[in-house]
Amino acid sequence: MNYNRRVLLFVTWSTGLLLVVSVAGSYAGIGWMPFRRVNLVSDVLISPADSSAAGDLPGSMPDDPSVVAGPGKPRESFSLYTSPALLTDFRADTTQSSLQGFAKKLYELKTGQKRKIRIAYFGDSMIEGDLLTQTLRELLQQLFGGQGVGFVPVTSPVAKFRQTVSTDYSDSWADDNFKDGKNPRLFLSGHSFHTTDGWVQWNDRTITPDSLLIEKSLLCGAAPDPVTINANGRSVTVPAGNLFNRVVLAKDQSPALRLAVADDRLPVYGVSFESESGVFVDNFSFRGITGVEFARVDSAFLHAIANGNPYDLIVFQYGVNLLFRPNDKNFSWYEKTILPVVRKLRNCFPGSDFVIVSTADRAFRYNGQYQSAVGIDSLVRVQASLAYRTGSVFYNQFATMGGKNSIVDWAGRKPSLANKDYVHPNHRGAEVLAGYFFEAILREYEKYVRTRDR
Repeated sequence: MNYNRRVLLFVTWSTGLLLVVSVAGSYAGIGWMPFRRVNLVSDVLISPADSSAAGDLPGSMPDDPSVVAGPGKPRESFSLYTSPALLTDFRADTTQSSLQGFAKKLYELKTGQKRKIRIAYFGDSMIEGDLLTQTLRELLQQLFGGQGVGFVPVTSPVAKFRQTVSTDYSDSWADDNFKDGKNPRLFLSGHSFHTTDGWVQWNDRTITPDSLLIEKSLLCGAAPDPVTINANGRSVTVPAGNLFNRVVLAKDQSPALRLAVADDRLPVYGVSFESESGVFVDNFSFRGITGVEFARVDSAFLHAIANGNPYDLIVFQYGVNLLFRPNDKNFSWYEKTILPVVRKLRNCFPGSDFVIVSTADRAFRYNGQYQSAVGIDSLVRVQASLAYRTGSVFYNQFATMGGKNSIVDWAGRKPSLANKDYVHPNHRGAEVLAGYFFEAILREYEKYVRTRDR
C-alpha cells in the first residue's frame, strides 16, 4: 500500500469515526468543552437534551415572567434577570434586599462592630491584574473601612501588570494549576505553589503611610511534618496535618513581606494583607476558564478553606470564554455542566451569599462589521437560570454595560473603555463596571437598613 493511500484511508476513517462520535455525543448531551470544540455537527444538530436552545431550559424558569414558587413563598419574577445594574434574587418585591446576610454584616461593621468581611471574586481574564476588583475594594473600604489588598498569589502571569501590589520572586517555584488538572487541592486561585529553595516578596501598594496595623497571613496547606519558613527574617513554623492553614506572619504598618520556603512538601497559595477590621476583596482570576474547573477541587479541602478563611460574599463571573465561536447559540449544555459545580461551592461555603455575574458583552465580525455575539442573550439567560436553580443572586453585567453592541461602543469611545479585541474592558472600563457593581451592592445594603426594624 503506497503512502498516499494510507494517508487517505487514515483521514477517511478518522473523519468517519469523529462524525459518528459527534452525532452520538450531540444526542447524548455531552457538554465537555474540548469535545464541543471538535464536534462536527454541533452547529447543525440540537440534541433532545439541548432542544431548549431557543426556549425554556430543562428545569429552569419558564417564559412566564411572574410565577409563584410555592405556598407561603413570595411571588417571583424571573424576567428581573434582564434588568441592568440590579442584584436580584428573583423576588418580585424588589424593596427587600437580595443580600440580607451580607448587608447585615456590612451594617454591623458600619455601626461600630469590629469584624472582617471578605469577598471572593472569581473570574477569568476580565478581572485579571485586579481589574474591576481593585476599584470595588477601594470603594467598599472607603465607605465601610479596612485597608489591605487581600489575597495575593506567589506568582502570576500579570505580576508586573497589576497596580495594587508589586511582586518579585525567585524562578524556583513550581506551579500546579487548573491547566495541568492533576492536583485536587488547588486553592481558590486555581494554583498551588511549592519550592525546594524559593523566595517571594510582596509590597501592598494600597496601604498608606498612616495605615492601620496590617495583618500579613500565609495561606497554605500542610506537609506531613511541621515546616519552618522564614518571614521578614523571622522563623515561623507551619503545623502538620491540616488541609488548610492560615498563619499570621506579621502584624505591623509595613506594606512589605518577604517569604522564604525550603521544603517542597509545603503547598503555598499566597498571602493576605488585611487590617484588623474592614472589607477585603480577594481577586481570584484565571484566564481562559469557565468555572467548571472547580469541579476537580476536593470538597473536603474547600470546606477546610471555608472554616479557616471564611467568605461572606462569593462572586462568580464567567462567560466570555464560552463565546469562542461566533455562531453558537445553544448553552444549555453549560448549565448542566456548571450546575453541580455551583451547588458544590454553595454547599462548601454555607455562610456565604452567592452572586452569579453574567458575561459581559463581546463581539465578532458579522457581514464586515463588529457586533455582539449572536448567542449572548441565550448565555445570559442560562446564567440567570443557574442563579435561580441554585438559590443565588443574579447580576446582568451585559445589560449593565449597555447591552447589545456595548463593547463596540466602549472600544470606539475617546477615551476608550475597552480594547479593540472587542472582549476586554480596559482599566477605565473596569472602573466603570466596578462602580456599577458597587452601586448595586449599596442599593441592597440601603434596602436592608430601611427594612431591618420593620
